[in-house]
Amino acid sequence: MDRPFDIVLFGASGFTGALTAAYLARAAGPDARWALAGRDRAKLERLGLDVPILVADATDAASLRELVRRTRVLATTVGPYARHGEPLVAACADAGTHYLDLTGESEFVDLTYVRYHHRAVRSGARLVHACGFDSIPYDLGVLHTVTLLPEGVPLKVSGFLRSSMRPSGGTLASALSVMGRARQTVEQAARRRSAEIPPKGRTVSSLPGGLRYVGGWALPMPSLDSRIVGYSARLLDRYGPDFTYRQHYAVRTLPRALATVAGAGAFAALAQVPPVRRLLRERLRPGEGPSPERRARSWFKVTLLGEGGGERVVTEVSGGDPGYDETAKMLAESALCLAFDDVPDRAGQLTTASAMGRPLIDRLHAAGITFTTRGR
Repeated sequence: MDRPFDIVLFGASGFTGALTAAYLARAAGPDARWALAGRDRAKLERLGLDVPILVADATDAASLRELVRRTRVLATTVGPYARHGEPLVAACADAGTHYLDLTGESEFVDLTYVRYHHRAVRSGARLVHACGFDSIPYDLGVLHTVTLLPEGVPLKVSGFLRSSMRPSGGTLASALSVMGRARQTVEQAARRRSAEIPPKGRTVSSLPGGLRYVGGWALPMPSLDSRIVGYSARLLDRYGPDFTYRQHYAVRTLPRALATVAGAGAFAALAQVPPVRRLLRERLRPGEGPSPERRARSWFKVTLLGEGGGERVVTEVSGGDPGYDETAKMLAESALCLAFDDVPDRAGQLTTASAMGRPLIDRLHAAGITFTTRGR
C-alpha cells in the first residue's frame, strides 16, 4: 500500500507504550518508516525520539480513521481495550490496515470478532490481538511444539507457566475491567460461538488446566491465552484432527499454591464491588509501573508438553521481565514482522500463530526470547 508509514505506535506516552517506542527506535532500522501517535503531542515529544508525531484521540473516530489511512501497520497500547479500543479496530478493518494490540480482555476479543472479522476479510486487514505476554509465549510456543509432532494425528499439549513479575497501572486497570464485567464477558463469548464457523471434520478443546502435582503444583490458569491457542488450532490444519490444550500456573510448594488461589479469589471477588474496584485502581494508576531494577529481576518460563502419534516433545519459551520489557519487545517485533516479513496470506481477525507464525518465532528468538526443545 502506498502510505507514508510502515508502522504507527499509538499510545506511546504510557508505561508499556514508552518501552515499545524505545525498543522500536533500537530495532526498526534506518529503512523503516515509523511514527508515534497519541492525543498529547507534548508527552510524545518528551520521549525524545527523532520520529514523526501524529495526533489522534481514542474517543475521536474521525481522527482515528485519518490516522490508520497513513500506515500499513497500527500497534496500540491504549487500554483497557473494552473501554478504548473498538473505534480503532473498526477504523483498521475498514481501511485495510493491519492492527496489533496487547489486550488480555476476552470480551473485547470476542466483540471485535463478531463486529469486524468479516469487514477485515474484505479489506485485507489482519486484526491480531494479544501480541504481548498475553498471549505470544503460549500461542507461538504451542505452534512450535505441534510442528515437531507427527501430522494428521490427535495432539495434546499442556502448558505450565512459572514467572516473577509486578504489574503496571495499565495491567491492573485491564484486570479490574475484565473481572468487573463477568456477565458481559460470558454473553459476548456466546455471541462469538454463534458467529464463528467451526473447523470441518476437526475438534479443538482449549481450557484452563486442572489442579495437578508435577514435581510442584500446577493450578488452573483462567486467561485469554488458552482461547487464543484454541483459535489458532481452529484456523491451522497442522494442529491435527483432534487437538487439546490445557494451561496451568506452576508453583513449587503447597503453601504457595494455596496463597496464589486465595489471593486470586479475593482479588476477583473485590473487583465485583464498584467502590472497591475504584479504590484498587487508585493504588496504581495507568502510566506507572515497576522500576528498571525490579524489571531486571523479573523472568518467565513457559514449559509446553506435547504428545501425539506415540511421540513426546517438551518446548520451553523463556525470557526476562514478561509484563513490560518482553511485552514491548513482542509487540514491536510483531509490528516489524507484519510490515516487512513474508507472512501467511490471510486476513480477518487472526492470532500471532496464524497471522505470522514461524517468521515471528524466528524474530523473537533472535531478540532473546528463547524457543528451545528438549526431551524429544
